[in-house]
Amino acid sequence: MIENLAPHLAEQLKNLPTVAGVYRYYDQEGTILYVGKAKNLRSRVGSYFQKDLPNFKTYRLVKQIAKIEYTVVDSEFDALLLENNLIKEFQPKYNILLKDDKTYPYICVTNEAFPRIFPIRRIDKKLGRYFGPFSSVKTMHTVLELVKKLYTVRSCSLPLRPESIAQNKFKLCLEYHIKNCQAPCEGLQKQADYVADIEQVTHILKGNLAIPKQHLKEKMAEAASRLAFEEAQHYKEKLDSLDNFQSKSLVSNPTISDIDVCTIAFEGEEEAYINFLHIDHGSITQAQTLRVKRKLDETPAEILLVVLFEIRQQVESKAPKVVSNVEIEMELKGVEFTVPKIGDYKKLVDLSLKNILYYKKERLDNKKEKVTHATRILTQLQQDLRLKKLPEHIECFDNSNIQGTNPVSSMVCFRDAKPSKKDYRHFKVETVVGANDFATMYEVVTRRYKRLVAENQPLPDLIIIDGGKGQLSFASQALKDLDLYGKIPIISIAKKLEEIYYPEDEIPIHLSRKSESLKLIQQLRDEAHRFGITFHRQLRSKNSLQSALDHIEGVGEVSKEKLLATYKTLSKIKAATDEELAVLIGKQRVAALREALQKK
Repeated sequence: MIENLAPHLAEQLKNLPTVAGVYRYYDQEGTILYVGKAKNLRSRVGSYFQKDLPNFKTYRLVKQIAKIEYTVVDSEFDALLLENNLIKEFQPKYNILLKDDKTYPYICVTNEAFPRIFPIRRIDKKLGRYFGPFSSVKTMHTVLELVKKLYTVRSCSLPLRPESIAQNKFKLCLEYHIKNCQAPCEGLQKQADYVADIEQVTHILKGNLAIPKQHLKEKMAEAASRLAFEEAQHYKEKLDSLDNFQSKSLVSNPTISDIDVCTIAFEGEEEAYINFLHIDHGSITQAQTLRVKRKLDETPAEILLVVLFEIRQQVESKAPKVVSNVEIEMELKGVEFTVPKIGDYKKLVDLSLKNILYYKKERLDNKKEKVTHATRILTQLQQDLRLKKLPEHIECFDNSNIQGTNPVSSMVCFRDAKPSKKDYRHFKVETVVGANDFATMYEVVTRRYKRLVAENQPLPDLIIIDGGKGQLSFASQALKDLDLYGKIPIISIAKKLEEIYYPEDEIPIHLSRKSESLKLIQQLRDEAHRFGITFHRQLRSKNSLQSALDHIEGVGEVSKEKLLATYKTLSKIKAATDEELAVLIGKQRVAALREALQKK
C-alpha cells in the first residue's frame, strides 16, 4: 500500500466487495476526479494504491483521492453502461473525454406529416430521425443528390398538415414547375404516396439499397406490362443511378452486412487515434475518426472499448459483430469481437487503419499551416521587442473601475498567437480602496505570479500591461518583490499613441501601425479590456440589484438570493407577475416587495 494512506481509505479498501461495479474517486472539495469500471472492485481499486504505480499521472491522481464511492452492478456490461453515463455527466479530470476537433453532419428525416430531409449538425431527437454521422460533407451531399434524383421530396419548410392542405392555405412554387416536387401542399400528391417514398429514402440512408432496388424493378416491370415504356424507362434510369452509386460505395463483399469495424493506432505514448466504420451490404454507411489522449495508463483495448461503446450509442448501431486490430476480452451483450488475420474482414481492418493514416496526415498538414502563421508573427514580435525567447505564451492585464465602482482586473492569455480562453482570469480587487489604478495593478500582478510560482506552473514569455509608465512601474515592482523581475519580459502599451514602454526607460518605441506585432499586442489589449468590462458590468448589475433588495421589510436573505438567482435584473423582477413572485417568495412578501420597488 502507498505510504501515509488515510485510515478511512485503508479501511474502505479492505471492505470493498469482490464483484462487478463502478467506482468513483473524489478530492477534498468533493469534486469527482475519476470514474472507473471493474469486474472485481476490490482488486481493481486496490491496484491504484500500490507502491509501484505505472506512471506519474496515476500517482498524482491517487494523492488527491479523499473519498471513494462505488456502485455494485450485475455484470461488467452494466458497469460499462453506468461508467459511460457518469463520465458524460461529470466529465472527470482523469477520464478519457471524447472531444473531437469537429462536429460531423447528419441527415435528418423529420417527424412531420410530409417529412423533410436536410443536413444538420446538432441532434434534437424531437425533430425526427437522424442518419450518420458523415465524416465527409462531400459524401453526405452525394447521398442527398441521389435522393433528390430518385424521389421528389419537398425542399420547403411549410407546415404541411392534411387540414391545412384541405383549406388551400398554400400555393404551387417553382419546384413543382421544374418537376422537383409533386406539390403535396396542394394535394396533388397523396400523403400515403409521399410517405412511401420517404420510407424508400430511409433504406438508402441506412445503406440498405436492396429494398429500393427491388421496389424500382417492380415499378419498372409493372409499367412495362401496361406498355407504358416511357415510364418504365424513367424507372430504369433511377435503377441505373442506384447501381452506379452502389458500385462507387462498395468496399467489400456485398454479403458482408451489419458489422462494425473499429481500430486504434497510437502517436507517441499519450495520443491515440480511433476509426469507426459501419458496413452494410458491403458499403460504408457510417465513418468517423477521432483523437483521444491517454489520461492514465489505459491499455489500447480499454481506450478502444470506451470509444467504441460511445460511438455505437451515438450512431445507434446494434451490429452483432465488431472487427478490430486489438483483442477485446470484455463480453458485450449480443456482440462478438474478432481480430481477423486474413480474408475480407482483414481487408476492412486495413481500410480502417488507412483512414487513421489519412486523418493524421490531414491534421498534421493543418497544424503545420497554423504553426507557420503563428511562428511568423511571434518571430516578428520577438525581433521588434528585442526579446531573448520566442513569446509563445503571453499574458496581458487590464483594470476596470468605471466611475470608481466595483474595481476589477482581468488577465487574458494567448498561446501561439491565439486566445487560450481556459487560462483567462478575473480578479476582484481585495486590498485597494477606491479607484487607484497603480495599486490595483500591483495587487493583481502579485497575486497572479505568486500563485503560479506556488503551484509550480510555467511562467509567461511576455507580460503586457494596458496603460502607461505608471501602471508599468507598479507591475514591475510586483515582479521585483516576487524575485521575478528580469526573468519575465514586461512592457506596457499606452492607448492614445499606441506607444510601447519598457521598465525604467523614459523613451517609448513606436511600432508600425501596419505591423503584425502591433496588431497582436492590440488584440491582447482589446481582449483584456473586453473581458474586464464584461466582468465589471456583471458585478455592477448584481450589486445594484442587491442594493435595491436590501432593507425591504419581510424580504430576508433567503428570499433575496432566490430573486437574484431567478431574475438576475431589477427590470425582470418588476416585469414578473405577482403569481410568479408568490411561487418564489410567498404571497405575504410580494406586496412589500412591490411597494419598495415602486419607490426605486
